[in-house]
Amino acid sequence: MNGASKGDATCVRLPTHALLKTPVHLWFRTDVRYGRLRMPTIALIILTVAVTLAIVLVIANLTSGEKKIEHKIERLYPSNDPQFTRSMGLLLGPPVVGGNQFQVLVNGDEIFPSMMEGIRSAQHTITFETFIYWSGAIGEKVAHALSEKARAGVAVHVLLDWVGSSKMDKRYLEMLRESGAEVIQYHKPHWTGLGRMNDRTHRKLLVIDGRIGYTGGVGIADEWTGHAQDEKHWRDTHFRVAGPAVGQMQAVFMDNWVKATGNVLHGSPYFPEIDAAGDGLAHMFSSSPSGGSDDMQLMYLMAITAATHSIHLSSAYFVPDKLTINAIVEAAKRGVRVRVITPGKHIDTRTVREASRASWGDLLAAGVEMYEYQPTMYHCKVIVVDEYLVSVGSTNFDSRSFKLNDEANLNIYDRDFARQQTAIFDDDVARAKRITLEDWRRRPLAEKLLERTVALLDPQL
Repeated sequence: MNGASKGDATCVRLPTHALLKTPVHLWFRTDVRYGRLRMPTIALIILTVAVTLAIVLVIANLTSGEKKIEHKIERLYPSNDPQFTRSMGLLLGPPVVGGNQFQVLVNGDEIFPSMMEGIRSAQHTITFETFIYWSGAIGEKVAHALSEKARAGVAVHVLLDWVGSSKMDKRYLEMLRESGAEVIQYHKPHWTGLGRMNDRTHRKLLVIDGRIGYTGGVGIADEWTGHAQDEKHWRDTHFRVAGPAVGQMQAVFMDNWVKATGNVLHGSPYFPEIDAAGDGLAHMFSSSPSGGSDDMQLMYLMAITAATHSIHLSSAYFVPDKLTINAIVEAAKRGVRVRVITPGKHIDTRTVREASRASWGDLLAAGVEMYEYQPTMYHCKVIVVDEYLVSVGSTNFDSRSFKLNDEANLNIYDRDFARQQTAIFDDDVARAKRITLEDWRRRPLAEKLLERTVALLDPQL
């Protein structure tokens, strides 16, 4: 051990090997003469590395490193031009295919019985991906149904987002795995994937034998049960699909399954030859920060830009960025009737509502009709354009869905089906409160300040 310099009785120099064995709290010594802290070089290096790593992780989790859509999309054709459907299919990836049949399922009383029937009917395979899976009666019921099919020899593959399933009873996981089901928690924290912690799968997919598919806004939790009869039972919509588009739904599931497991599931049990089940046109597409993260925003921008008569948007989390606001404003100014339903006072994330309301000024001034659903939490994620295009899936109308989450949407091009969705939208409007420009301007000062503060957290607003 080397002695301290004269007049520096409390500062002791240690060899490197001794320093590494010294408790961290003894690395620091007070300099009596100069009244300041002295830090050994190794401690400074460790601190610098830790701070740098933290900064890198924050940047990695808030950005994808890709170029984003920065300019408005030019209006070249209306929604009734064949070029619109052609462009949507080619730009978003999977082609638009015919021969599909669709069934809309409104609220849990219709959604869960249909999903359970689908699970019980499985003969070969079940693939299931979801964000929310919480403890409760419906969670246990679904776990039992999947386990029973796995024990019966059906290949069951379950992909749960690690964050979204954090409230899931671990008994369900044990039950599923003991039955032979393969269960993976997507992006579970691990030192090799720290840069992906903010990349969550928000997709909601259930595919039975590669022939029947379900998608929409519903998670597995008791909040989605019932018929939106009170504030404890949410309003939501899901869709059942039969026909060739189900093959695309299965491919979307496989995208994340391969990322999570490295295992490719293929062959006729997963991708059978599918005969026409109807005459509907549709395609299923996805987005992810690891590739094509702008696809969802691109879809919305193209649909809004092509709209001629009407846009009916049901959005659980409506926090549009400036580019999207401008597209909606331009549509309203050229005579498109734009109606938006968002949650009212019943919402699971208050800050989202405040950030949303902060962005309404230009929309209301342009004539956009804004509504807040009153009875309960409004969790729908549906857009209907010109009573022709219906898009439904996991995507929220916010930057997180557009930039960070893994999302999946089903686009349906069918006028009769679109009219049916418009009628459902009208029923929701009847249970909502319209917010006028005057109402928005008269909201309390405290509310305005809070909205501005929350909006600052999103630089896109």
